[in-house]
Amino acid sequence: MIGRLNHVALAVPDLDAAAAMYRDVLGAEVSAPQALPAHGVTVVFVQLPNTKIELLQPLGDASPIAPFLARNPSGGMHHVCYEVDDILAARDRLKAQGARVLGDGEPRIGAHDKPVLFLHPKDFAGTLIEIEQV
Repeated sequence: MIGRLNHVALAVPDLDAAAAMYRDVLGAEVSAPQALPAHGVTVVFVQLPNTKIELLQPLGDASPIAPFLARNPSGGMHHVCYEVDDILAARDRLKAQGARVLGDGEPRIGAHDKPVLFLHPKDFAGTLIEIEQV
């Protein structure tokens, strides 16, 4: 059902500093910042030959990333994203297997302008999972 790894997301307290580290120290190609008010974050993507790293910074105090950074002030891995061909079929299959879909269970448009859903970390060895339709 799941396809390739789309990205690994890291929550960071300072998006500019984190982007500069990847760009200037590691020599990676880093996208321009993109505000995603519907998700409460500002993101940049670090392009790698085989996947991407998504750097997330809270966009306002109500951001779902803010509590994560309160617990982890230096930042850290927030979630992994896998690609799926049909997000509704994937959602239905996952729910039938007992996985919990976060939110209202309906896909929202993510940073790549594609439908995404998040799965409860307690169902996946403590890791928040995002699925994205490709």
